Amino acid sequence: MPWHRDAVQLSLDEAALQAQLAGQGWETLCLHSAAPDRARYLMRPDLGRRLAPESAAALDAAGGRWGEIELLPVLADGLSALAVQRHAPAVLAALRERAGPGMRLGPVLIARQARVALGDEIGERLRAQAVLMLIGERPGLSSPDSLGLYLTWAPRRGRSDAERNCISNVRAEGLAPAEAARKLLWLLREAHRLGQTGVALKDQSDAPALQAQPAAPRLDGA
Repeated sequence: MPWHRDAVQLSLDEAALQAQLAGQGWETLCLHSAAPDRARYLMRPDLGRRLAPESAAALDAAGGRWGEIELLPVLADGLSALAVQRHAPAVLAALRERAGPGMRLGPVLIARQARVALGDEIGERLRAQAVLMLIGERPGLSSPDSLGLYLTWAPRRGRSDAERNCISNVRAEGLAPAEAARKLLWLLREAHRLGQTGVALKDQSDAPALQAQPAAPRLDGA
């Protein structure tokens, strides 16, 4: 089997990921999509977009203790668990450092057999202002461990991909975790200002800063 197909079949090591995130001070909760195994996940994408009933119940039971959540991180195996294992903790560490104590970050939810849209249901159930899916991208010929970040404002079931912003190719040979966190926080600030993500929010995080405008003249002539 070619190595990029091997990457698709690899399982997420939830215990190792939880231990690493606990060391960073994150609370975690493990969830599962409605796809019971990898074979059906690959054959039935729709099952990967909704929670298994027991995971939905666990989320509803636990949700009240987290209060208001400005940004809810969800780690999802997607099509490359290796990408999540290798790069997601570094992205979260950079995100927390750059965001500072003022941002209300939720717990980190770890979702198996997950598609991007699973974050919509998760975010809706916890009434999060925005959800961030950190998900393994389809392995290519040059990389088995590329991580994608998907930001969705006001998540709810039925959101389309056009209502999200994506930062892709997060990996050692691509976009560094710290740079991905910088771009993400820029998008989040703009999403808060606009009240939406997706096609209405163009990523201009790399645009040169606008030159300072001259101060308006005072009406008293001073």
